Amino acid sequence: MLQLGKRTLVMGVLNLTPDSFSDGGEHFDPERAIARAFEIERLGADILDIGGESTRPGSAGISPQEEMRRVVPVLERLRGRLKIPISIDTSKSEVAQAAAYQGAEIINDVTALRADPRLAEVAARQKLPLILMHMRGQPRTMQEKPFARDVMADVTTGLKHAVAAARGAGVGKSQIILDPGIGFGKSAQQNFELLARLPELARLGFPLLLGTSRKGFIGKVLGTTANGERRWGTAATVAASILGGAHIVRVHDIAEMVQVAVIADAVANPRTVASKLS
Repeated sequence: MLQLGKRTLVMGVLNLTPDSFSDGGEHFDPERAIARAFEIERLGADILDIGGESTRPGSAGISPQEEMRRVVPVLERLRGRLKIPISIDTSKSEVAQAAAYQGAEIINDVTALRADPRLAEVAARQKLPLILMHMRGQPRTMQEKPFARDVMADVTTGLKHAVAAARGAGVGKSQIILDPGIGFGKSAQQNFELLARLPELARLGFPLLLGTSRKGFIGKVLGTTANGERRWGTAATVAASILGGAHIVRVHDIAEMVQVAVIADAVANPRTVASKLS
């Protein structure tokens, strides 16, 4: 059982897609995906997040059947072999149910139940943690203007509605984790504003997950379009997320961000490292 709050947890990303923005196609082959899953665990991740559908800006959706074709065989072969829990990154109740049957222990919904409200019923029935992420619009159009005039109000209102829907479907309060959706329908400036104002989101009373890894708003400030050149920019946003109150950070560069999390936790609470320094 994972404990939230004692230290920041690192969620490692495994995309089983041909077209994800950061690593699309790298792990589309099941054998490579399985090898990467074990590598993510070995590098120190606390959670493995597996997704079969790209939600990069401009992407089109796929059917539940295609998504299950991508993720279920990998989940079958990982079941009982990993020491860390698996999160299924999906907005479809059918996929979430199939993944839960194969041992997935967390549901990560980037649409916060807007795409398929029945997904909350799966979380309630299986008693699984449910991550609700704010997204303005849909992946195909989310980076097209206009953006919200008040990003904090937009995110807060959207997440409150999602929580109400989840609770109405029987999801326990202790099962819910909120994600402000960095990069999902926000301008670069708004993404930085959300990072700066994370303590305000913490007032909603739920643990926070932040996913900033390699995203475009980092590249815009650094002046680089290459995902591989955003590692250190990502590190800065991960540290900022943790100091702002994030409980989980979702990342691609596992080993580096594990180190960032350890040091950021030490800055946030120096007493936690007293035994290591004596």
